[in-house]
Amino acid sequence: MSWLVVNQVFKQMQTRVVLDAVSFDLAIGQRIGIAGETGAGKSSLLKIMGGLLQPDSGEVFFEDKRVLGPEEQLLPGHPAIAYLSQHFELLNHYRVEEFLALTSTLDRSEEKKLYALCGIESLLQRKTTQLSGGERQRVALAAALGKKPRLLLLDEPFSNLDTAQKERIKEVLVEIEKKTRLTALIVSHDAADLLSWADKIILMQYGQIVQQGLPFALYLHPINAYCAGLLGPYTQVPGDWLTALAGKHNVSVSKDVFLRPEQLQISLQTINLPSSLATIANVSFMGSHYLIQLWCNGQLVKVATRLQHLQKGQQVTVRIREWVW
Repeated sequence: MSWLVVNQVFKQMQTRVVLDAVSFDLAIGQRIGIAGETGAGKSSLLKIMGGLLQPDSGEVFFEDKRVLGPEEQLLPGHPAIAYLSQHFELLNHYRVEEFLALTSTLDRSEEKKLYALCGIESLLQRKTTQLSGGERQRVALAAALGKKPRLLLLDEPFSNLDTAQKERIKEVLVEIEKKTRLTALIVSHDAADLLSWADKIILMQYGQIVQQGLPFALYLHPINAYCAGLLGPYTQVPGDWLTALAGKHNVSVSKDVFLRPEQLQISLQTINLPSSLATIANVSFMGSHYLIQLWCNGQLVKVATRLQHLQKGQQVTVRIREWVW
């Protein structure tokens, strides 16, 4: 049996089905990211996995033993599974070191290593009400890890952070995994946050798993517009439009294809490859590149490029970088 198994978990709250026969497994050391829109059931699933919410049916097994829900034990939660809420609640009117001491099972030397790892040594004398969002997140993370869990469930750890804080938390998580051999599972409404971290991504909608697999496979081959949109900018094009652009008129593709902006390339010169003329409709500067919207053979598509000084109305040549099937 796998290290953690979620088997046919079903949960209904009032008249709404929150989770509908959700099943997957997690191996020790494997990084799984779960993404989906608000209301997809992600947080409820994490709470059930951590023993903090009772499923109506189905089971969760951790290390070959069933995870008990709050209706089956006096104190909710599994001692080896830590759940970090997206609100990372901290008790007010406590100094950080006092708050951490409430639940820590570490000795003094272990605490020092953990606080250094989370980057909170300079925060220990501050009140919990005097912390920024990123600082609160790191303190909450240290509190969760102070219980020596073997599995860490992170609910939207990046949602309330700016870009710099988000990158800091990602670095902390990677370092923690490396030095503590902790297995982590992250839930996010933005799957793009998970692409560079996860070994496997699960996409959820309306309480069900709609697609799961390797990050690059989901990114390049989403099964529908919902899954494509979770992972970043895309253009939905008819299969025959793409085959014509690629010069493969003898290939028949009946279904629509979801193209990422970097899968198309624009040029200011005619090229000796299958291509089409296009007209730029909009230019957006994205920092590392420009996101161009252009009309090509009657289709409005998005293209990523580093070409500068492009303007609306300008004529360019478009080709596909690689055959995407």
